[in-house]
Amino acid sequence: MLYLWIFLLIVGFVLLVKGADWFVDGSAGIAGKCRISPLIIGLTIVAFGTSAPELCVSVTSAIQKSTDLAIGNVVGSNIVNILLILGLSALFHALPVQRNSLVLDMPVLLLSSALLIGLGVWGHALNWWDGLIFIAVFAVYMFFLIRGARKEHKEKREELPAAEEKKPKGKIGAWFEKMEEKTWFLIVLSLVGLGMVVGGGTLLVDGARYIAEYFGVSERIIGLTVVAIGTSLPELVTSVIAAYKGETDIAVGNIIGSNIFNILLVAGAASLFYPLAFTTAGNASNLIDACVAFGAAALLFGFSLIKGHKLGKVAGGVMLACFLGYYIYLFLV
Repeated sequence: MLYLWIFLLIVGFVLLVKGADWFVDGSAGIAGKCRISPLIIGLTIVAFGTSAPELCVSVTSAIQKSTDLAIGNVVGSNIVNILLILGLSALFHALPVQRNSLVLDMPVLLLSSALLIGLGVWGHALNWWDGLIFIAVFAVYMFFLIRGARKEHKEKREELPAAEEKKPKGKIGAWFEKMEEKTWFLIVLSLVGLGMVVGGGTLLVDGARYIAEYFGVSERIIGLTVVAIGTSLPELVTSVIAAYKGETDIAVGNIIGSNIFNILLVAGAASLFYPLAFTTAGNASNLIDACVAFGAAALLFGFSLIKGHKLGKVAGGVMLACFLGYYIYLFLV
């Protein structure tokens, strides 16, 4: 039975990742046909799609009242994104930090991380009204993000000759390029992708809960390790390969954006379905994990302020050392 649940856990991961990919392709295609700006599509639909695995897992966990798994997934993914993914990537190639990330994204990430800790400690749980606060902050962040991006995009278009503007290329494959012109195909692709995300999330949560019970490991540990790394695998593979090839322009920004989505959107949405217990009598584990996530964000911000605004090998080494130390703490304490 254990092997079956491990197999289903892996199937859940695959469905989550591929389903999110298809959902993004279909939704972006439909939005394009509705003449929505590619910039807006990238900042909303695509960004949402990359956080779909975490969103589905945490909401499913909240519905099934596995609150430690829901919080562990959010906090664990943020820790993995910064300390592991950026740490590994920085070892291969220096990662430049864009000005927009320093001015808007990183302060919002630190604010969101502090808000998660503050609201969690204040009520000992993230309740539905806390979720509304998270989503309200997320809406304000998206407003400033889109406004700033549209302004920057407009300035670049004025600087570049019209001849230099190129239509984004579609996916490789004549069949897909032909089919993506059909609206009905894009709708089916979106619905199938969404179904795969939901089904994969359910399988993953059920499998993680069974494995935790079988080995006598808490759902919190499973959420912080197996589930967090699993839902962050696409970012991990993409970022490391991009860094290895020297394509690092938006690596840091993408990770920061994903972490903001995780806290404000994922945790916010999950807490609307069921209160997410944060601190209980004699147990402050979730608080400690949230503080580690805040510390990781502060560490990233600190390294980014160093002259040159780049994450080099030293920063990468420190991040990986912190990640290793944190995981040793998880299994020894």
